[in-house]
Amino acid sequence: MTWQPYHEPLHVTLVRTGLVGLVLGLIVARLQSQRASWPQWTAFALWFSFGGHWVELFFLNWLRPRLASARWVQVTGRLFTWLVGGTLLMVGARITAASFSGQSLRLPAWWLGGPVFLCLELLVHALPQLRGQPNFYNGLR
Repeated sequence: MTWQPYHEPLHVTLVRTGLVGLVLGLIVARLQSQRASWPQWTAFALWFSFGGHWVELFFLNWLRPRLASARWVQVTGRLFTWLVGGTLLMVGARITAASFSGQSLRLPAWWLGGPVFLCLELLVHALPQLRGQPNFYNGLR
């Protein structure tokens, strides 16, 4: 099977992931009753929204063409990419949020990044599945 590389204009990626990061940062800061911490939480969330986009592109454009085309191999490779990528994103997000200012945040443990990112990706891919578009579940993207 020949896989087509995935491309999206950078400005589209920046707007989508930036808005997701900003909204999540505002929500978490408000939920924790630390409204002044929204820049830290936004930076934290951007690791997963913007960084997660690049984890997905890594799989789609670099790893997927190098794996066997068998469905189970593709699914295993993608899930593994999400686990490892999510863990790395969590480490980076924790370092960024902690270095942003002296205010301490209640940050999740570093090892939660992989499982949480994997669950988020499964949820995000369920939306195009419901609309009949290419996604992880139908193997078309």
